[in-house]
Amino acid sequence: MINPFKNKKGLGRGLSSLIGDSEIKTSKDKISISSIVPNKNQPRKSFEKNSLDDLTNSIKERGIIQPLIVRKSDDQSDKFELIAGERRWQAAQMAGLNEVPVVIISANDLKSLELAIIENVQRKDLNPIEEAESYKNLIEKFNYDQDKVSKFIGKSRSHISNSLRLLSLPEKILNLIRENKLSQGHAKILIGLENVVVLVEKIIKKNLSVRQTENLVRLLKYGNKKVLKSKDPNITSIENDLTEKIGMRVSLKNNKNNSGYLTFEFKDNDQLDRIIKVIKEYY
Repeated sequence: MINPFKNKKGLGRGLSSLIGDSEIKTSKDKISISSIVPNKNQPRKSFEKNSLDDLTNSIKERGIIQPLIVRKSDDQSDKFELIAGERRWQAAQMAGLNEVPVVIISANDLKSLELAIIENVQRKDLNPIEEAESYKNLIEKFNYDQDKVSKFIGKSRSHISNSLRLLSLPEKILNLIRENKLSQGHAKILIGLENVVVLVEKIIKKNLSVRQTENLVRLLKYGNKKVLKSKDPNITSIENDLTEKIGMRVSLKNNKNNSGYLTFEFKDNDQLDRIIKVIKEYY
């Protein structure tokens, strides 16, 4: 039988590698939908109603094509805890099904969480905050570090780090991201800023793009001051040599097209006369 949980290319570890082919029961037995209880480690918290309605209608017409993954419940001997397939389970209840196809596996809490995360990441079902909370769960409850999460998920170390940093934002902002009212791109710019809630209200009210938000934050940080670029050390060396040689402050400005100007700062008429005399003598 073809494994329906075959890993998708490009991910760290897939459902197939986590479940292990030898653990999969390939029978098409169904269990009562009422015997399934939710996964206590389910990373996904929000389910888009229209999408769930579409899935419900599809299940009414065609049934459940891909079975749910469950394990025996630790708390209730006659129950099965859902590991992967939360949307299918909810839609099946809405469709009025009494039984659903399942794959029953042996899994501890860690493997259960890993499977739930992998399925949601593969399907891109998690919002940015659910994704970050999943990584935090692996780190805090199961002693993962960011490198291990990166390898497990198949995403870069910087992606994991940036994802976790979102959780430092105020809860009101996190809810806006969960509700898709503020994008992850906007949120990353706001990390570490003061009065971020007021700033977000302005972003949403004016419907600012990520680029516009970057410009706004830059303006708040630096005002109208121009960021000074560091001067070429060769030019600085020439200025210092000339200043020491003639006893006057010298500034050299060299433009990209090699044009520019050389400025002498004189303190009195004697210094001015000396500059004029030297120029007349040699030019």
